Amino acid sequence: MDPLGAPSQFVDIDTLPCWTDLYVSEQLDSHQAPVERAQVDIRSPFPYRKDINAKIVLWKGDAALLNCTAIVNTSNESLSDKNPVSESIFINAGPDLRDELQKLKGCRTGEAKLTEGFNLAARFIIHTVGPKYKSRYRTAAESSLYSCYRNVLQLAKEQAMSSVGFCVINSVKRGYPLEDATHIALRTVRRFLEIYGETLEKVVFAVSELEEVTYKKLLPLYFPRSLEEESRSLLCLPADIGNAEGEPVVPERQIRISEKPGIPDDNSDKEGLEADLSFIGSHAFARMEGDVDKQRRLILQGQLSEAALQKQHQRNYNRWLCQARAEDLSDIASLKALYQTGVDNCGRTVMVVVGRNIPVTLIDMEKAILYFIHVMDHITVKEYVLVYFHTLTSDYNQLDSNFLKKLYDIVDIKYKRNLKALYFVHPTFRSKVSAWFFTTFTVSGLKDKIHYVESLQQLFTDIPPEQIDFPPFVLEYDARENGPYYSSYPSSPDL
Repeated sequence: MDPLGAPSQFVDIDTLPCWTDLYVSEQLDSHQAPVERAQVDIRSPFPYRKDINAKIVLWKGDAALLNCTAIVNTSNESLSDKNPVSESIFINAGPDLRDELQKLKGCRTGEAKLTEGFNLAARFIIHTVGPKYKSRYRTAAESSLYSCYRNVLQLAKEQAMSSVGFCVINSVKRGYPLEDATHIALRTVRRFLEIYGETLEKVVFAVSELEEVTYKKLLPLYFPRSLEEESRSLLCLPADIGNAEGEPVVPERQIRISEKPGIPDDNSDKEGLEADLSFIGSHAFARMEGDVDKQRRLILQGQLSEAALQKQHQRNYNRWLCQARAEDLSDIASLKALYQTGVDNCGRTVMVVVGRNIPVTLIDMEKAILYFIHVMDHITVKEYVLVYFHTLTSDYNQLDSNFLKKLYDIVDIKYKRNLKALYFVHPTFRSKVSAWFFTTFTVSGLKDKIHYVESLQQLFTDIPPEQIDFPPFVLEYDARENGPYYSSYPSSPDL
């Protein structure tokens, strides 16, 4: 891979330890055995992936010295910036690089452009321009920085590159807070590897001594090296983890553009001058965000459209989600009342709710809602099923209908659309009556999804026993009521 006669200071990335190797080394240094499996009740939106971790390298050193397919140069719009990374690249690449850059005629913020590596060990250099950071334009800066990383990776994919060496794109001169920028860098790379992982063999983060501290702190959040590390890192994730590609999402600030800007609705019943005047100020670019108090009055008067109601509901849910990701919910998590287990016969994720583990009178029920949203948000993007163990619950564990209605009203439409079944295990007559009234008169669309399960044997027709982690008392109760033939099935000793 090295070009003929490459200077000896160049570093072959194949000799560098990957992110997983560093974890094993740290465990050995601390005389602990590396943890491969652990009891994980809630999966992170960035779950443990050994195959992805093997592609990640954190290296303290000069990106210009990396022997890989391409390295990244962070520069300004004229591609003439004099930061330490750029200067080292120019020195090692030789004078031909400057001549080549003049032909590119600059590069806009967030874009990525390609040149040869010339005298570098890297075959290519990908040039990109990070944003100037100002706190009042934070959203624009986040989007631009995301574009830098995404466009570099996209270019690498299009050119069939096997490895990329990233410098830290947000230069000190441009004032971007290091920790904020690192979150964007890591999650963008992580999401790209989840989708296009087969196209890249190695991604190297070349950092300085100061930057290394931040990268070591945040890498476990996006590239956990064990289930235990994934579980520890979950509550440290920031409120905004981006969309499925890592792109920052701020719904409250998105401009909403109509399908045909500048054209009034066809069903308008106004005519002549009244219609012309009524349309002033109502075109797409004037319709960015309505008066909140006015919207509330219209809701009460029944005049707000279904689409507007949905948008308002989405904004409300996003506020709950942001709060859920920022709040310390470790006290609710310790109850082990909600956790992810295996999959059903159709390959759908199985989520378990343990009624007996919910001390309704002793916990903050608003935090319970936040915890539910925090756990379920990324689960509900795909089809899933719920298993509710009503086993041995008492009055102290009963969730009242007002709470359930509030939760149902708060959650996003994807929760309801992608819920394919709710298995109500060991119901009592009273709980069946309560559920019937709730699904008949309080909420709609849920009744047909409820399946009452009197014994675990019934449950196993839809979900294999090895795919569920059972609380021990559920197995004991079922064995006592329905026979002892379930005792060999897996249980969760920590529940």
